[in-house]
Amino acid sequence: MSFFSSGRYRNPMVVRIAGYAYQGGFGGHFHNDNSVAALRDIPGLILASPARPDDAAAMLRTCLAAAEADGSVCVFLEPIALYHTRDLLAAGDGGWRVPYDPPDRWSSGHVPVGRGRTHGDGTDLTIVTFGNGLWLSLRAADRLAADGIGCRVLDLRWLAPLPAEDILREAAATGRVLIADETRRSGGVSEAVLAVLADGGFDGRVARVTSEDSYVPLGDAAAAVLLSQPAIEDAARSLAR
Repeated sequence: MSFFSSGRYRNPMVVRIAGYAYQGGFGGHFHNDNSVAALRDIPGLILASPARPDDAAAMLRTCLAAAEADGSVCVFLEPIALYHTRDLLAAGDGGWRVPYDPPDRWSSGHVPVGRGRTHGDGTDLTIVTFGNGLWLSLRAADRLAADGIGCRVLDLRWLAPLPAEDILREAAATGRVLIADETRRSGGVSEAVLAVLADGGFDGRVARVTSEDSYVPLGDAAAAVLLSQPAIEDAARSLAR
């Protein structure tokens, strides 16, 4: 409504959606999907995609503030498969858990709309990802480090607007970019990231690894079409050669 009225009609709203795939034991196309193309096609829609719990809390507050102050419509995409995740690299390491900040620390942890977050400072390769892809990519980066490939992982956090400045900065830092995209190859987020790199004049090496152009099958068959950690590792090694 705001788009069609050129901003004269305001309908501030924050919509939380439990989405994406990888939901173990209860998966399938009736319960989760990996497409966000329809949402990204709506002009002016703010599309948040937190992965880590500390980002999720701060980004939700940002969306609420944007709705109240600017009349924004925000969609808050929550990776349902990460709801109960506690560990990152090994069972019991607690690498995906963070304490909840009290209100007096909220301002210092503010996450602006359209800004990503970089994990690591490797100089060989930049992995650009989001959602479940962040968990997969951080695990892949740890394995790659053991092989002497230093990665930095950029979590987009916002799919609309994309953090173009952060993408270009982290791409330039290594000269090699791997986009790890859990959405479908056609119409997925990776296409938009490629456009940001092209429009920004990035002249380094770029590759992408994505989920297949498929619905999410039931049970273990989902692994045949979804982005995986081994696929990220293989693509990263190929790009880093």
